[in-house]
Amino acid sequence: MSNLRFITAGESHGQLLSAILEGIPAGVKINLENVNADLYRRQQGYGRGGRMKIESDKVEIVSGVRFGETLGSPITLIVKNRDWENWQKKMSIFGEENGEKVTAVRPGHADLTGVLKYNRSDARDILERSSARETTMRVAVGGICKEFLKACKINIASRVVKIGGVIDDYELMKLKIDEAKSKGDTLGGVFEITIKGVPVGLGSHIQWDKKLDAKLAMAMMSIQAIKGVEIGAGFECANLFGSQVHDEIFYDEDNRKFYRKTNRAGGIEGGMSNGEDIIIRAVMKPIPTLMTPLKTVDIETKQQVLASKERSDTCAVEAATVVGESMAAFVIAQALLEKFGGDCLSDIIATIETYNQRLNK
Repeated sequence: MSNLRFITAGESHGQLLSAILEGIPAGVKINLENVNADLYRRQQGYGRGGRMKIESDKVEIVSGVRFGETLGSPITLIVKNRDWENWQKKMSIFGEENGEKVTAVRPGHADLTGVLKYNRSDARDILERSSARETTMRVAVGGICKEFLKACKINIASRVVKIGGVIDDYELMKLKIDEAKSKGDTLGGVFEITIKGVPVGLGSHIQWDKKLDAKLAMAMMSIQAIKGVEIGAGFECANLFGSQVHDEIFYDEDNRKFYRKTNRAGGIEGGMSNGEDIIIRAVMKPIPTLMTPLKTVDIETKQQVLASKERSDTCAVEAATVVGESMAAFVIAQALLEKFGGDCLSDIIATIETYNQRLNK
């Protein structure tokens, strides 16, 4: 099993967000500009709200890297919240309670279920951590994983496929977002991730929890507001004959390798990468904070009221693509280390080369 793992901490309006990433091998060169570029991308996109005008996320690495190279020890990353000065009293670690409680819990959010589960009287105790602000650190972690994957000749990209029913037409998507904003409403959509250069054989068919597609699906579903995931042709497979779904296999004599002319499997067969591009799509529901709120119940008075309003976005699908990219990078890095092992980058690359030579025979 790979020892690559990470954990995040911090609240949306707390002093800072942090993450510890353990298991990245020694010798990976880290370009902090690349990591911060992903953090910037996460904050962009048509339909983002006021919070993104306040925050300008920059990651700091405070352990595990020396002179720009990973040491093999845990990497600690932090992102400071610029808005903290306005929230110090409301989010104070100690001291007396300050600020109005959030009791008008939002439909579609973690508010009510979290309040009931953790026996809280203020939904802010739940929403501060369940907020998608947490994904800031996932993007930072994913940025480190991407640096490792690039050294292994694996690259990841993403794009928005659909917003509010509009497919592959950015101008019409913007108009749809404008319409939602004018109504105080929100929109979701679909994004797609493409991973190139993944070697054959990551993941395994032998147990349910070793399947690569299962791990990728779990990683996508762990992102706030994601409600569905598909690999390759995905749900469309339900409408087709087997002859229209399965990718025929061919052999390239010159390059001495097997290949497929189609990729409806999305690069994964039997829970293992098959050497083709890995294609993942995920569905993001509309954000549950509406400026024209839905009906709910006040958890304190038990009276019907309109749901509370936090500073929020009209549409954040474009930002979610970056988070999805980052989570995919982590899963592929984890699977790569599980397959090829090693504590330092040079050993891992040498092992991959030997493996590829064996496949070419």
